[in-house]
Amino acid sequence: MGRTEDLFEGAATGLPEPVSRAGALYAQGPVRDAEVRHLAGYSAFIGFCADHGVKAEELAVDPARLMWFLHQWAAEIDSDSAMSAAAAVFAGNTIARLRPDARWTAYQSGSPLVGNRQRQFDVGRLLVALRSADAESVRGLVSALSDWAGEEVESSSVPPLPVPPSAGQPPYVRPLLPTTAYYSPDGALIPYGRQWGAEGPAPESYSVDSHPERFAGLHAVAAALIDHLSAVYDVEVDRDPVNSGDVFMKARETLQAVRVTPRRADAAPLTFLFTGYPGVLIHAGVMHDFPFPVCGCDACDETAGSAADRMEMLVLTVAAGGYRERYPVGGRKWSEYALTAVDGSGSESGSGEPAPVDAVRLQDAEDRLREVSGGWRPWPLRPDQL
Repeated sequence: MGRTEDLFEGAATGLPEPVSRAGALYAQGPVRDAEVRHLAGYSAFIGFCADHGVKAEELAVDPARLMWFLHQWAAEIDSDSAMSAAAAVFAGNTIARLRPDARWTAYQSGSPLVGNRQRQFDVGRLLVALRSADAESVRGLVSALSDWAGEEVESSSVPPLPVPPSAGQPPYVRPLLPTTAYYSPDGALIPYGRQWGAEGPAPESYSVDSHPERFAGLHAVAAALIDHLSAVYDVEVDRDPVNSGDVFMKARETLQAVRVTPRRADAAPLTFLFTGYPGVLIHAGVMHDFPFPVCGCDACDETAGSAADRMEMLVLTVAAGGYRERYPVGGRKWSEYALTAVDGSGSESGSGEPAPVDAVRLQDAEDRLREVSGGWRPWPLRPDQL
């Protein structure tokens, strides 16, 4: 008879819906399932502990003791795949218990991880490492867990709420994108946007960037967005080439740099960089760059249409006040952004180490974001739009 799995907070459940590795720090759409902090599947390890004269409930509240126990019996645990899996779940639940912001995350490829936004642990690999670890390495792991447990818990960020367009406000209209057909070297039509089936991209396609000219229409989209912003909002449009310095990312060739600044100090400016790729880089606010396309390789299979969708969502959302930036966040001093689409179609967020820029610019960004801690405000309308 299986032992009751009741040693951790709440009822034991299965893993959450898996996400892609690329989506771990970049989530779109509605909020995902409830967080999983107590994963089921460790009853066999409770029996293993009892067989070796140790109470599992004591190990569940003492991660240091658990790590030494796993180290001591690593070879025996590793010899039984079912026991190894149960031990990994038990160890992960013990780690999740260390912090209120820790949870299990499942991925479409690879093992599930447990941790928070700043650090995650692959408990399966951790158990394998403990088998050959020396005493110093085990002490190092215990120390790392202790340090992580003691780090400051990040305050949660309220999603930004954009202001819908007012009645009679001129709508944005996307210009027509080219409908050119593109062919492979052997004459086959390339169905960009739907090249790959369930088996995924061909391995060699990651290094192939065929027909980047298919993104040329993004220049027209960016120009139309700039025209729309200047027609609807009270802004200053500056086309000085020096504005390319606003963007952190480096472009091989810059054709034009346009900064659009709302006449409101707590509203986020936008800088558009038209690149020779062809593509567009947009710097929004003070800390974040957004490339269009994200990647032009054949594996990613992006189209001008999909890139235009994202560009329009970013620009119109920023103008509507649905954009938030934070920096520095947590002990690692990451930067973070969040977008809530003005039409309610979805949301987007991301976080990570800030771009490698000089300390003065980072300090300026920190000071500016402190003044707009509630999020960037909506752009002011032109007087004739009021």
